[in-house]
Amino acid sequence: MTNYHFVGIKGTGMSSLAQILHDMGETVQGSDVTKHFFTQDALEEREIPLLPFSRDNIKKDQVVICGNAFPDDHEEIKEARALGAETIRYDAFLGQLSKQYTSVAITGTHGKTSTTGLLAHVFREYAPTSYLIGDGTGVGAKDSEYFIFEACEYRRHFLSYTPDYCLITNIEFDHTDYYKDLEDVISAFQEMALRVKKAIIACGDDLNVRQIKAIVPIVYYGMSEENDYQARNIVRTDEGTTFDVYLHKQFFGRYTIPGFGDHHVLNALGVIAFCDREGVPNSLLKERLATFGGVKRRFSEKKMGNQVLVDDYAHHPTEIKATIQTARNKWPDKEVLAVFQPHTFTRTLAFLDGFAESLQAADYVYLCDIFGSARESGGMLTIEDLQSKIPNSKLMNDETLAELQKHKDAVILFMGAGDIQKYQEAYEQLIGA
Repeated sequence: MTNYHFVGIKGTGMSSLAQILHDMGETVQGSDVTKHFFTQDALEEREIPLLPFSRDNIKKDQVVICGNAFPDDHEEIKEARALGAETIRYDAFLGQLSKQYTSVAITGTHGKTSTTGLLAHVFREYAPTSYLIGDGTGVGAKDSEYFIFEACEYRRHFLSYTPDYCLITNIEFDHTDYYKDLEDVISAFQEMALRVKKAIIACGDDLNVRQIKAIVPIVYYGMSEENDYQARNIVRTDEGTTFDVYLHKQFFGRYTIPGFGDHHVLNALGVIAFCDREGVPNSLLKERLATFGGVKRRFSEKKMGNQVLVDDYAHHPTEIKATIQTARNKWPDKEVLAVFQPHTFTRTLAFLDGFAESLQAADYVYLCDIFGSARESGGMLTIEDLQSKIPNSKLMNDETLAELQKHKDAVILFMGAGDIQKYQEAYEQLIGA
């Protein structure tokens, strides 16, 4: 048994990894800021000790796993190295752990968390499977044969992995504080593709994904006929979405998922493609796809009278469009209100026009102050710069928060990757929820 200490244990990936090691019988503790994050709930359920940052947390016999958000001069990391304790970064440790299993890395600019959650939900009923989802969910199953995990492209962290399989959902320009341009992002995914050992499952509708070359087979899925697995005859009902799948233009099966929106169909197609290659029976596939409850902070719904409040991680123009489309498909007769908090000044500056265009698909738009990153300084722009590009949009404050009550029959989308939840919590308190 090994003693592990996590520096920054409340991070979405760190929390998940800590849970996996705990489930595997290891001794786990971690430290972080005292502010409550949703990722700590699962840690507390497992009674994993959560400590405030302090050099006194560090002992020589520990393996210290360091969150990627924390620099080498962090007090705990410095203390660990001074004591001679083993230190390792999150992505490097995850790369080592995944080698012990048949590993499946899920990556892409958007949709990787939802797709990882869906694949884990389906596949764990077929074979013993451990999994790490980037919403703070981790499970270390006994006698695992497979390890399904979310692989983030930020700062090329996913190049620490050499997975057996890789599922690529899409490729777009993002993480503007690190990547220079789209070509730089594509080059990172190209490097990742060359590290895959058995096969790649990729969304063939994405032209950027189609640029990727590999030495292993690439299986494509999507809506167009050029794909190996194609979705046709998409029908939306009150319960979700039903669609046919064709494999090499031959009918393969008809499936129903609880989600609304084309991105949910694509995520399911990727899962179907992988599971079919691994021999999962079609009957099991259909049953599990129909019962997926979603992942944390991805279109999490709460009904308040005739209003529906939705918490969603959307922080890129493409994700905002998908979230609004999902709301329109699921509640076609309701107004759609977007309450959006941009995440980081660099991303806001890079996607200013894209944010403006995507948000205008909503009926009403309310903008929250930009959530800055510790890695950057403000001053390059303000939320008013985005407001000026969206006609009739309003800035979120106490008065406009109260104004949301006037929309009696509406879906209110609280979107962002910062602390957008505080606006939803304030609104729930206001209406006495």
